[in-house]
Amino acid sequence: MQALWIYLALGIYIVVGTLLAFWAGRGMGRGVPEYFLANRTLGGIVSALTYSATTYSAFMMVGLAGLMYSGGVGAFGFEIIYLSGLVLAAFFGPRFWLAGKRFGYISPAELLADRYDSRWVGFVVAAASCLFLIPYSAVQLMGISYLLEGLSGGAISYTGGLVVAVLLALLWASIAGLRSVAWTDSLQALIMILASVLTLLVVVYGSLGGFGGLFSALENQYPELLTVKPKEGFFNLKAFIGLTIPWFFFCISNPQVSQRLFMPASLTAMRRMIGGFLAFGFVYTLVSVLWGLSARVLFPGLDNPDMATPTLLASDAVPAVLALVVMVGITAAAISTIDSILLTLSSMVARDIFRALRPRANEESELRVGKVVLPLIAALAFLFAHLKLGLISILSVAASAGLLVMVPAIFGAFFWRRGTAAGALASIVIAGAATTYLQFTGLKPLGMWPGFWALVLSTLLFVVVSLLTRPPTAKAALFLGYLSDALKKHRVL
Repeated sequence: MQALWIYLALGIYIVVGTLLAFWAGRGMGRGVPEYFLANRTLGGIVSALTYSATTYSAFMMVGLAGLMYSGGVGAFGFEIIYLSGLVLAAFFGPRFWLAGKRFGYISPAELLADRYDSRWVGFVVAAASCLFLIPYSAVQLMGISYLLEGLSGGAISYTGGLVVAVLLALLWASIAGLRSVAWTDSLQALIMILASVLTLLVVVYGSLGGFGGLFSALENQYPELLTVKPKEGFFNLKAFIGLTIPWFFFCISNPQVSQRLFMPASLTAMRRMIGGFLAFGFVYTLVSVLWGLSARVLFPGLDNPDMATPTLLASDAVPAVLALVVMVGITAAAISTIDSILLTLSSMVARDIFRALRPRANEESELRVGKVVLPLIAALAFLFAHLKLGLISILSVAASAGLLVMVPAIFGAFFWRRGTAAGALASIVIAGAATTYLQFTGLKPLGMWPGFWALVLSTLLFVVVSLLTRPPTAKAALFLGYLSDALKKHRVL
């Protein structure tokens, strides 16, 4: 495909998205809650679309399709685990929202800092989030760059794709904070779901003789892709557990997602957000896995499975116009995740790291710090993406595995009065360091992946250290007492 058409499609997308971002910022108020949470006023539909666009990124149509291309149906089970984990959003969502509304929390780190009565808990949670989410941001940049490079036949370089993605994410995150991100996310979510479904149908019925033809070809040529063997293959049982544990807890362990639980205007809006996301996610998952299988039948033998989507889009199987729309949709998915991460991390640096170092800093100073660190975080993600470290899907899980160390402290904040700041700090710092070591060295004790050990070790540390130290009794009573009364009042389990 000629690079000119790609530039034109991207240009139209950028202009429309930028106009929408400026429109969203009309009448925007001042202050940290306005900039980072849209003043907690998002409706159910916009909340569902921004939640979907933030969660489903370049990982799906590039990373998951590539994993399906190489590993088969195990990838489908791996992704369905994430959807099943949405029960955690349904359970924790009202609790996050009620606590955020009552105590004015901006970030999940701030919630934990207040609940455990220690600003250093917020500092460590924010620092760990930066450590693990910057690589995850880089994954989104990689997806865009692979796509543009493959679709243009190399006319658009990998580095050029990185530059476009970083600048666009920065632009939209800066215009009006979360308001611009939420509305551009809504546009991007609609583009990505509609374009991907339509293009899948064109490929399957136009080049493979329908879904019956697709699965017939798979049975004859690649029957191993349609089975999962617990003791061998890429998706053996231990690998499957290692990949899926981080995904199951994704909605509460990843702060760019859990922060979304503070943003709906009401609990009714939150219910609509979760229901809408569930429907969106199921459809998009099916499309992505079928896309990867279609690419395997039509283009076997690719050296890099992450090039399955770019190769398919650049082929005659997909009309040029549709290929351009899908390209925009995947780019939109990745950028929506990047700008959400940029805003979340900048809010945590301003609210939790800066506040821990300068307890008396005012809100204006926090907002100024948040805006300053946005480009710094983007630059680090750019540098990390330039290294091209491995499969997109595996890198995504590796980043999420690191964030698993926060799960015990989150559960403890809402359900265990005996939990302490020392327990939270030990579980995050020690287990986080151990998980990072396992990731870098490739070690898998007893054959289990780092994500498994992250959850086990952080849970043990949190429980043991909490039992050996003094809990913040007054703060726990205030926090949990309010939540108990509020949940009964709103008839929430």
